[in-house]
Amino acid sequence: MRLYVNIDHVATLREARRTDEPDPVRAAAAAERAGADGITVHLREDRRHIQDADVRALAASVGTVLNLELGAAPEIARIAARIAPFQATLVPERRQEITTEGGLALQGPNRKKIGAAVRDLKRAGIRVSLFIDPDRATIDRAAELQVPAIELHTGRYARTWRKSDAALRALERAAAHARARGLAVHAGHGLTYENVQPVAAIPEIEELNIGHSIVSNAVFWGMEEAVRRMRQLVDEARKA
Repeated sequence: MRLYVNIDHVATLREARRTDEPDPVRAAAAAERAGADGITVHLREDRRHIQDADVRALAASVGTVLNLELGAAPEIARIAARIAPFQATLVPERRQEITTEGGLALQGPNRKKIGAAVRDLKRAGIRVSLFIDPDRATIDRAAELQVPAIELHTGRYARTWRKSDAALRALERAAAHARARGLAVHAGHGLTYENVQPVAAIPEIEELNIGHSIVSNAVFWGMEEAVRRMRQLVDEARKA
């Protein structure tokens, strides 16, 4: 299983003082040394953490692969097309939200906008993934948009895993359905050192995107050790 480390909140800490440290490029290099298979960053329209210059610097320096999360806004899609990361993951985005609150809505007027972004990104040679809720109908709509991959939103699982296994079962069903539709299956949001292993054990999931928990614990352990510990948990879950 691939572990992609999201370093957005390294930039959040930097932007708190509008200074030049901590440096996301150094954080990415440390994550890669510790076993990360890829680096994820979200270039938001409000630029609250990652900046355009960060994405350009990471595209030039990352030795594994760069996964750029973005909303379907044409301006951001154009930036992605110019930078051409290995993968672009389309996510919903609201200015008022603290973090991404759910998966993309792939019906109604939003579908046309997302479809246009998918076409533009694919035309630039970028692998496209859609961040969606673990819902069968939404997975079917994603398959109709002819993307190679989806990322299942694990937020409900992260909120409820101590009380119930219902959200985990939903992730298992969704992952199996997506794989049957020919989609590569990724997952992420709210995953921590405590709750990651049941998700990592789902055989159809081939990639996890984890950020906040790793960066938070890097304050105490250092970035390399934080990634190394997460890497170990993920690998143990796959072997079990």
